[in-house]
Amino acid sequence: MTLQQLKYIVAIDDHRHFGRAAEACGLTQSTLSLLVRKLEEELDVRIFDRDAHPVAPTSIGRKVIDQARVVLFNAAQIPEMTRSEKQILSGPLHIGLISTVAPVLVPGIFSFVSRHYPSISLRTEEMLTDTIIDRLRKADVDLGILSQPVGEPDLLEIPLYHERFYAYISERDPLYTRESFQADALLDQPIWIMKNGLRLFDRSQLAPGEDFSYERYFEGGRVGILIQIVNEIGGITIIPQTHLSLLQDGLQKHLRPIEGTEPQRTIVLAVRKDFIHEALLNVVVDAIRSIIPAVLLDPMVRGGRRLTL
Repeated sequence: MTLQQLKYIVAIDDHRHFGRAAEACGLTQSTLSLLVRKLEEELDVRIFDRDAHPVAPTSIGRKVIDQARVVLFNAAQIPEMTRSEKQILSGPLHIGLISTVAPVLVPGIFSFVSRHYPSISLRTEEMLTDTIIDRLRKADVDLGILSQPVGEPDLLEIPLYHERFYAYISERDPLYTRESFQADALLDQPIWIMKNGLRLFDRSQLAPGEDFSYERYFEGGRVGILIQIVNEIGGITIIPQTHLSLLQDGLQKHLRPIEGTEPQRTIVLAVRKDFIHEALLNVVVDAIRSIIPAVLLDPMVRGGRRLTL
């Protein structure tokens, strides 16, 4: 088994087509197919179901390909260790973010990187929390930005900033005249959420002993859609503090602070424990420092210290 063979099966998994994968690898389709068959014979397993359309990994093939991605990632770290910081600050950087932070962070990260590190080829992608964790494990993304706790022993979590939540309420709602909401009492109201699609939620939908979690009930959707729904249909939703600066003029009047045991979250930067590019990590942290108000930043980030792995 060679690293090249591992690259071939990863390419087929990416393209789900032997012809396109062969073209990407600079081989003929027959040569690629032969090399993959040799690997399958060596491992005594079928990696791909060639009868599927598009071609798909078998169950054991999925595990082999996932491990191949990790092996290729680790192999690539060896020459990277010898590169200078200037050289490291170039090339691809793939970041996965949860949807509720992407509108706040993505424009600023792209602006910061393009101005200060134009040699970095930045790519961002919105994902569910579980997807970010899975793709970090597989070395399919370089960095993840999501809400704490991640709770994965194979990943490092670096706190970036802390934020509270605000109620956003329609002028047509009978509770619009309130100046604030108690956190516990707010859940007695129908609230627009994004879990399993856009829908209304109330406390009766919580299972016995289940706590209300922002990330659980607002994952997979844009905050802007929730605001638009409230504006057009009515009702209440909950938005993160960092989104307040994105509100159009005149919409701040819909905001109400949530008092009592207020809901809040910590946004973290997650990386694999074998990630070695401290310079790239610090580029992203510097970008976050330029976007998020200092009062919300974690003390380690606010202090401007260079992070080490």
